[in-house]
Amino acid sequence: MLEIRGLRAGYGAINVLWDVDLRFATGRLTTIIGPNGAGKTTLLRAIMGLVPATAGTLTLDGKSLAGAATERMAELRVALILEGRMIFRDMSVEENLLLGAYPVRAQGDAATRLAQAYEMFPRLGERRRQVAGSLSGGEAQMLALSRGLMADPKLLLIDEPSLGLAPVVVREIFALLRRLKDTGRTIVLVEQNTQRAVEIADDVYLMQGGRIVLAQPAADVDLARLHQLYFAR
Repeated sequence: MLEIRGLRAGYGAINVLWDVDLRFATGRLTTIIGPNGAGKTTLLRAIMGLVPATAGTLTLDGKSLAGAATERMAELRVALILEGRMIFRDMSVEENLLLGAYPVRAQGDAATRLAQAYEMFPRLGERRRQVAGSLSGGEAQMLALSRGLMADPKLLLIDEPSLGLAPVVVREIFALLRRLKDTGRTIVLVEQNTQRAVEIADDVYLMQGGRIVLAQPAADVDLARLHQLYFAR
């Protein structure tokens, strides 16, 4: 589905990604792990056009994404769930969700997907009229994930969904990711919880210093070896 070759990207004179090669196959969950500063978030931002690529190519279903504006990605059925649960705090839960269905192609089925969001996370249904800023951290993450799904993306990019959440909520989030994978949706998961990320993944990449230093099917990953590389021991 998405193929990246020789990607370089960064911020002004500071380059972060160095000749990154990745392939995210249709219907698979790919996890990208690595320490802080490895370039994981920059990679997701480069895919979305939020960070300009200075070298390399990105192709989605065989078509180049060169010069594609960030706002066009929703029409291409690509959604990014940002780290930090970037919700609209002064709007209600339901208003946040409906904003996720703003692409024209997604508006016709918005009511159906809204019902699906409340089925996935009943707590959101209970709080649909509540101001989003009053939600707990776990509820806000549920809202961020559900809002991304409102656009009915083929490719879902998720950045650190477990960050700062209680263990019981982390289990709930990863159970949802597993269900989404089982429906055939293509998912790219950036995550520092290596064990849980590998458990649900099909493919695993490890980033260090803006480079890919390990690429393996999840079934072949040795966690002890992975952690040695993760901590550069």
